[in-house]
Amino acid sequence: MPHGHDSHHARDRRGARCLVITVSDTRTPEDDHSGQRVADLLAAAGHEVREREIVHDERGVISAVVRAGVANREIDAVILTGGTGIAPRDVTHEAVEDLLEKRLDGFGEIFRMLSYEQIGAAAMLTRAIGGVIGQTVVFALPGSSKAVELGVERLIAPQLGHIVGLLSP
Repeated sequence: MPHGHDSHHARDRRGARCLVITVSDTRTPEDDHSGQRVADLLAAAGHEVREREIVHDERGVISAVVRAGVANREIDAVILTGGTGIAPRDVTHEAVEDLLEKRLDGFGEIFRMLSYEQIGAAAMLTRAIGGVIGQTVVFALPGSSKAVELGVERLIAPQLGHIVGLLSP
């Protein structure tokens, strides 16, 4: 039986099957640059984007699409972009938080720390969140391309195979 680091990573999967959700009242498939950037970065890291959705910034709609992704056995990870700020229409955080069975508090904490290095005190205004629902990992990022690049390149993509491996039955 392997021990230590090797056994901990023995179940790592090379690529996760992902659903990318853009939360926006105005974006269309033609101008959804952040959603496209998430998809491109995940693919470049060896993950597969199985589906992409654009939904309005409405709590019930966001929850329904996340639930559908989690219920789909062909999806290992759900990554949302948009709606994580503090404006009245920003409800992605609440929609995701209500569904989480296990929170990954470190995701939001590290994301804000890395954001602070780039944009200063404005980083405290993001409510990026991550966690687990059943056997699916869920991450919600801000809607800017820079935030997406930071979150996917530095945090999500490097750990996604490991996370999915840990959640596999």
